[in-house]
Amino acid sequence: MRLFLSIWMLLLIFTTGQAQDEAAHRKAYLERVVGVETHKDTTRVHDPVMIRENGKYYLFTTGWGISVFSSDDQITWKRERPVFDEVPEWTREAVEDFKGHIWAPDIAYYKGQYHIYYSISSFGKNTSAMGVATNKTLDPDSPDFEWVDHGKVIQSVPGETDWNAIDANFIVDEAGTPYLSFGSFWGGLMLAQLTPDGLSLAQEVDDLTVLATRQTSTNAIEAPFIIQKDGFYYLFASFDFCCRGAESTYKVVVGRSENLAGAYFDADGQSMLEGGGTLVVEGGERYAGAGHNAVVSFDGVDYLVFHAYDMERDGNSYLRILPIEWENGWPKVEAVY
Repeated sequence: MRLFLSIWMLLLIFTTGQAQDEAAHRKAYLERVVGVETHKDTTRVHDPVMIRENGKYYLFTTGWGISVFSSDDQITWKRERPVFDEVPEWTREAVEDFKGHIWAPDIAYYKGQYHIYYSISSFGKNTSAMGVATNKTLDPDSPDFEWVDHGKVIQSVPGETDWNAIDANFIVDEAGTPYLSFGSFWGGLMLAQLTPDGLSLAQEVDDLTVLATRQTSTNAIEAPFIIQKDGFYYLFASFDFCCRGAESTYKVVVGRSENLAGAYFDADGQSMLEGGGTLVVEGGERYAGAGHNAVVSFDGVDYLVFHAYDMERDGNSYLRILPIEWENGWPKVEAVY
């Protein structure tokens, strides 16, 4: 019994010390980066989404506690404090090896407040979950600024679900009903109806809609983003592989449908349920991969917001914001790579 207690005490001391070391390292890192300004071409991000409030632009990206940037002009970006100073308790129970690095957020203004949907996961597994937090404002200097976490929205479990609960995107249909599209590899991209407040599922997880799949052995598809324009819903998705630096093969494709639930077809008439997708942007000589996009519209101009891996800067991922042109009902991005 004494030996057991001694081992237990040693493990407790080690775990506590490790947590304290991580917290100290995180605090020191934030002290270095919060307030630092970067140019849009030197802003390192992964999985960016963008929104505007009172003339100021905000980026939310993958990072510890969800990374946040602000800008007055989309050119100079200032690092803000993360959404979470301490990660929500439910996340550690849902994914045992989760340490606070939150993936692929999506931000939306809905029913008088901002909703941010975020992902936690074990890398390379569908041991994943998505949560949601709300805030009355995005301005950190406002007395109303406070992120309130509402916990888990949906979870995927290996062997039980043939989909991966990451890469959330919030969309409201013509009737005003909120939905969440999501997915990465496995069974493809999914669509789930939310409750009217947008905080939880309104349907059973066994009854979700499949939006897109490549039907290949790897099924390298993820990061859905849906917009509504000119009578169509447009489903953007990322094909192939991210996160490999100069070896990344990411690209963005799109399909469209008259219905939110699909089916979505590309410009050649191929269904996205059968691997279809019209190319929007891909890597080239300078950038090895381009993907995980958002689409935003400001002052009548649509923009594709995404990250790309720069082969001239050690394959690190950087922010890209490019205007979208529409030709015959299809998005086109003139990118110089």
